[in-house]
Formats: sequence, C-alpha cells, structure tokens
Amino acid sequence: MKLRENARWAMVVPTSMGIRIAPELGQPVHTADRFLMQVTSAETNVASVPAALGMPVKVLTAFVADSPISAMIKANLRSRGMTFEGPDLPQGDAWGLRHQFNIADAGYGARGPRVWNDRAGEVGRELSVDQFDLERLFGAEGVQILHMSGLVAAISPKTSEFCVELAKAATRHGTAVSMDMNYRASFWRGREEELAAAFHTIAEHCDILYGNEEDFQLCLGIDGPAAGGSDIDAQIEEFKGMIGRIRAAYPRARYIGTSLREVVSANHHRWGLVLWGAGESAGPGEPADAGEYAVCPLRDIGVLDRIGGGDGSVGGVLYGVLSGWSVQECAQFGWATGSLAATSVYDYGQPADEEQVWSIWVGNARVKR
Repeated sequence: MKLRENARWAMVVPTSMGIRIAPELGQPVHTADRFLMQVTSAETNVASVPAALGMPVKVLTAFVADSPISAMIKANLRSRGMTFEGPDLPQGDAWGLRHQFNIADAGYGARGPRVWNDRAGEVGRELSVDQFDLERLFGAEGVQILHMSGLVAAISPKTSEFCVELAKAATRHGTAVSMDMNYRASFWRGREEELAAAFHTIAEHCDILYGNEEDFQLCLGIDGPAAGGSDIDAQIEEFKGMIGRIRAAYPRARYIGTSLREVVSANHHRWGLVLWGAGESAGPGEPADAGEYAVCPLRDIGVLDRIGGGDGSVGGVLYGVLSGWSVQECAQFGWATGSLAATSVYDYGQPADEEQVWSIWVGNARVKR
C-alpha cells in the first residue's frame, strides 16, 4: 500500500485518555489494598508500538484544565514519545468533566479477568472537529496513517461525528485510514442504528480494518465464525471467508486483520492472527487483486495481563505497514507485539527495539547480555 510521502506524522490517533487502576500481584479488586495506577486508552496502546520504535506519533484528545490527572496523562504521553494536541476544558463544578476511570482485575489462573468502566462526565465525550485544524494536520503537516477505534467512535454522538469527519479529511489528503472495531455492548445500547450508520461511513473510508469475529458482526453486520469457538485452528477458512465478505462490502480496504485467541487460563493463552493484504502496488482507492493471506497459527503464550494484547497486535501490524513490509512480516510482527503487551503490567507494550519483537516471534526467550 502506498503511503503519503514527506509526512510529518507516521500516525495520528484520536482518543479519550483515562486512568486504569489494577491490583498488584494479580489480586481481585474487591479484596486488594494495593493498586497500580496508569494512563490508558486503546488508541494510544496501539500507537505505543510505532512511538517506542522511533516513529513520530500525534495524539488528538481533550484534557480537563488544571487537573492533576490531566498533568499525569500529559507527562505519560511525553515519556512514551507521543506528541499531543487538544483543548483543555474547564471541569466546572464537582459534578463536571473528568478523565474516565477503568478498574481492572487482570485475573489469575482459573479466575478470569473482570473490567469495570466508570466513564460518567468523561471529557473525551466533548471531542469535536472544531477543536482541531484538520487542513493544517492532514494538509500542511501530513499524516501517513490515521488510526481510530470503535471505542472513541462510540463514546458520544459528538465523537461519532468527530471520527467520521476525521476519516473524510484524511481521505481527501491521501492519508491511509485504519480502524479497530472494538465493539462494546454498553456503548451501543440504545444507539444501535445511529452507530451502525457511523461505523459504516468510517469503514467506507478505511484502508485498514481490524477486529475479532464478534466486532465485525456487531459493528458492520458481517457474518463470521461463532465467537469463542472451541477449535479456532479448524476455523481458519471461516475467518478467511469473513475477510472475503468484508472485502466485498468495503472494497477500499487494503489490509484486513483479525486476532485469534483461545484461553486456557488467565495466564496461559493460545494466540494467533490472520491478516489479508491487497499487495504492494495497490494504493488507497485503487482496485485490489486477489491479495495474500498471512496466517499466524495459534501458539502458547504466557500472560501477565491480557488487557491491551489486541491493541498491541494492531500496533505491530501498522508498524509493519508503515515500514513497507510484506503481509507476512506485518502479521508476524503484530503477533509478537500482541504477545509482548500481554507480558506487561500496563495495558500497552513498549518494545525496546525490533530485535526484541522478532525474538518473540521466533520463540527465542534466552537471556541477552
């Protein structure tokens, strides 16, 4: 896929930043008394991979003015090599705006993970196109990939419109558009018709589409394998069939990917990936040939915290696309960066270098001195 040349930004992500609180030592939330507090968002989890490996990344978001949580978020983004842009909005009274909280039990052994979202008054709900100069961003500065997720697109009617307009502006300026579906039932409840229309419009502008079988079915109405199937290896052809139906419905797409996961226990997963690519010669909006499928079969991985593994996988695939790699290399790198994220107490992975990621792919966990 041809990406825009001479662009200032390799990747731009719109997002609503928040705080994740997780008990230490794998304990459940209701009995724990020691917690790790970290900065989080699905979109910056994705962007962490290219940012950690030296690519210029910009985050579009909103902050609560004069908030210590806002200051913590800004410091964290700087430390991860990300530039940010967005308004500082006044909190108002004690019941006003704030950054969302995500309270997560990572699970352990036979006890599965549980996640509670507290998003009342979330400042990211106020994101809108009039807060950003899109002509400067996509025109004068230039962006290679705009990456969005279904989380930020579904937070509020404002953010749905925001993501639609970002996708349109990016397309006008030759920026590739990427979206990870990230369906959440609690976000869609009562807004199914409205969000289905918004997601369809965004997907029509997408050069890269990513999600699991449930995401594509519930966000875009694309039939796929039954979610949580007991033998995913035997369903690979069904996943390819689903990707074929996505290609037919959204012919602009040049990459379509889906993560595969079987859960043995909270700390032992079997992890895989299927990625289709249209071929190196196809640019945005150009007809695609039959393309190529890359399949990373399910392999056993150790899991410290599963949350963010899918985001890490998307980040690795997009890093490969930005680097001009083959479909096979993009898939393998994405498999490994997803595995890397699962080894972190944070919900994002920060690879030290490409060699570390490729060592994960080949299964080399030997000490390096």
